Amino acid sequence: MQLIPVVDLKGGCVVHARRGERDAYRPIHTPLAATSAPIDVVAGLLALAPFRTLYVADLDAIAGTGGHGEVIDGLRAAFPHLDLWVDAGEARADQVRARAAQRRGTSVIGTETLPDVAAAGAVLAGGGAILSLDHDAAGPRGPVAVHEDAALWPERVIVMTLARVGSGEGPDLAALERTAARAAGIGRHPSLYAAGGVRGPGDLDQLAAAGVAGALVASTLHDGRIGPDTARLWA
Repeated sequence: MQLIPVVDLKGGCVVHARRGERDAYRPIHTPLAATSAPIDVVAGLLALAPFRTLYVADLDAIAGTGGHGEVIDGLRAAFPHLDLWVDAGEARADQVRARAAQRRGTSVIGTETLPDVAAAGAVLAGGGAILSLDHDAAGPRGPVAVHEDAALWPERVIVMTLARVGSGEGPDLAALERTAARAAGIGRHPSLYAAGGVRGPGDLDQLAAAGVAGALVASTLHDGRIGPDTARLWA
């Protein structure tokens, strides 16, 4: 299993995400970096462990209020070995192709930004993207049919429980089990990635035992619940 650090970008800074309440997100304060500047925070994360992949949530782009294209370009230039997974609210195949052609990372398509199942089919059929099945406390975000139709899913799927992000409540194992069962029911076995709620090494062990391909984490890296030894083990 792979440990994948997350940076949430808003207003040019890395912010502390909690429970998907984006209006309340504020610039992060972390012992890993002197500032909340993205390049400083990522450098701090890489000093903790030699991570291979970085998940970037461009919250301004998702909200349609701007974007961090230049920041992402700067991260790519500063850390060329990192595989960047970027959620920037993209919902069209031409956007996925453009990001790949410009070497700006791999597009993450979040269900919360998909208008309908037809759009999902069109953007995912082209390949090259990662699907994020977004949930909050009320249930699935975005078209319910995309959550239910495993035939639409690409080879990599994130199970994103926004209500648990930064909460320390533990990963959403039930959602992961449902997702795996739905795919297996039609003979598919995509790589599943857990996002939200990881509390520490014990949760990582449990996710690995469940066959999860990776875990997206942020708070537990910054507050030290996942320290250097554990981070390096799973990096």
